[in-house]
Amino acid sequence: MRRLWLAVLLLACAGPVLASLRVVSLAPSLSEIVVELDSADLLVGVLDAGERPAALKEVPSVGRYGQLDMERLLSLKPDLLLLWPGSVGPAQRDQLKRLNIPTYVAEPHNLEQLSAQIETIATRLGRPARGVKLAAQLRSKLDDLRQRYRRDVPLKVFYQVWDKPLYTVGGGQIISDALEVCGARNVFADLSLPAPQVSIEAVLQRNPEVILAGDQAQLDAWKAWPQVDAVRTGQLLLVTDKGLERPSGQMIEATAKLCQLIQPHL
Repeated sequence: MRRLWLAVLLLACAGPVLASLRVVSLAPSLSEIVVELDSADLLVGVLDAGERPAALKEVPSVGRYGQLDMERLLSLKPDLLLLWPGSVGPAQRDQLKRLNIPTYVAEPHNLEQLSAQIETIATRLGRPARGVKLAAQLRSKLDDLRQRYRRDVPLKVFYQVWDKPLYTVGGGQIISDALEVCGARNVFADLSLPAPQVSIEAVLQRNPEVILAGDQAQLDAWKAWPQVDAVRTGQLLLVTDKGLERPSGQMIEATAKLCQLIQPHL
């Protein structure tokens, strides 16, 4: 009988223990994933970079992108850190390691990895069923997009990140995978760096059929090279949705918008 009462007591205490998990997110995309998992109540601190989701307006800040306030983070006594390596400098990443705070590092290179990491994050938050459900929804949407926008010969696309100097995305970057979902191929997919610097000559040589950029002036500058297929056919397309830059669940919807931009007739 005594063992039975002990078991009942342990079960009764389990809920509050899980509910008291204190999580600090060190990337906006990871904060967004926590919100998508209906678990914003567990966040006690977030790293800022741009506008926050409404659910996180009152959550304390632990600094800005690339500038982590270590003292503030420690004062929050986190049980779990969610980290995207690029959001924190190398020196501070080493500091975090020495603190021995449980840490989950997420850096998905494709959309399937993103879905899997959402499941893992949900498990680390103590809410695995939510991760399974959300990941299944995302995979279903991705399958639909792949079937709808599949092409026997993928469109050759140049995705411009910046112009001075000229930067693009490499094959290991998740945006490159989003292009593949849309029936396109990143003309610099053979480059391993996530954001390689390239030359105008290299772009001309690879002759993209579509050029994507987030700034109209950057697109207009390509009109100086009418020999490029994308310029000749007027396929200089403005990417207004910034969701592709945040690898969270919302990126699947951003990918759907990208597909519609590239192949509007579908």
